[in-house]
Amino acid sequence: MGTPDFAVPILMGLVDSDHCVAGVFCQPDRVAGRGKKVRACSVKVKAEALGIPVFQPERIRDKSDWQETLKPECVVVAAYGQILPEWLLELPVFGCVNVHASLLPAYRGAAPIHRAVMNGDDVTGISIMRMDKGLDTGDVLEAESVRIGPEATTGEVHDELAAVGARLLLKTLESLADGTAISWPQPANATYAAKLGPADEVIRWERPAVEIHNQVRGLNPWPGAWTSFEGEKIKVWRSRLVDRAFVEKTESVAEAGLGSEVRSGAGCIVGISARGLLCKTNDVDLTGKAGLPGEGDYLEILEVQPAGRVRMSGRAFFNGKKGILGKRFE
Repeated sequence: MGTPDFAVPILMGLVDSDHCVAGVFCQPDRVAGRGKKVRACSVKVKAEALGIPVFQPERIRDKSDWQETLKPECVVVAAYGQILPEWLLELPVFGCVNVHASLLPAYRGAAPIHRAVMNGDDVTGISIMRMDKGLDTGDVLEAESVRIGPEATTGEVHDELAAVGARLLLKTLESLADGTAISWPQPANATYAAKLGPADEVIRWERPAVEIHNQVRGLNPWPGAWTSFEGEKIKVWRSRLVDRAFVEKTESVAEAGLGSEVRSGAGCIVGISARGLLCKTNDVDLTGKAGLPGEGDYLEILEVQPAGRVRMSGRAFFNGKKGILGKRFE
């Protein structure tokens, strides 16, 4: 049972093993994209290509005849998107196990990878959990940590976690089958990864540079952090932390003749570099995170995407504008 890209490597790990995948469950096809066309999810596309029966109940809690037809010995869940009812949790002999993209009890809920990167965490991981009636509250069967690099995006962490999850799941199923599985209860200090909303996407330049940098990479490749410039919506896809010394060495700062009052404004474009735009943010690091590069109050914007256009470097965006220095992202 899974729906998005994260669940595909989990499915493929099962298909390539000695296990028999009796059926695949995913969310119903939804309208998506600019064209508002109905699209099948990644798991459905892959399962149909492999000839595996696909089920898409609008509500998994409603009983059907599939449970008698499939007779599953174990149900594997990976980002399915629905809460399993009690009757389904009790149906398979070996129970229902969930592949969750965090080290539980941290980041229970809908967006564990996004939230870990956005919060500047340097470690996350995979937990394989026995499912119960709670939200990601079951006993843990296996867990493995994965490092988050200071420049890593959610997409990059996502792909690594999916691969680890596929491998760890097979280890778990083997121990369940031979009776050697050992599980442990989750500690009480749980945190929750709330579903992303529109407010998460908006860049607030009065925040510390490190927080904006984490927001940018945490929302890459979806849904993207955005700001506006002269009324135009701009998505920011990549950034880099730089310090004051780096900014002061750029010729464009001196050439612009910007006064200190202008250059101190949050969101002000104070210079250009070989790769991008140099922007002022808040000059206070409120995160308390250790080991992060560039503890300054400036951000180098490396890749942007104006509305309706392709992605481009920050430098290319600068080259397409006139008199950009001293103006602000809002």
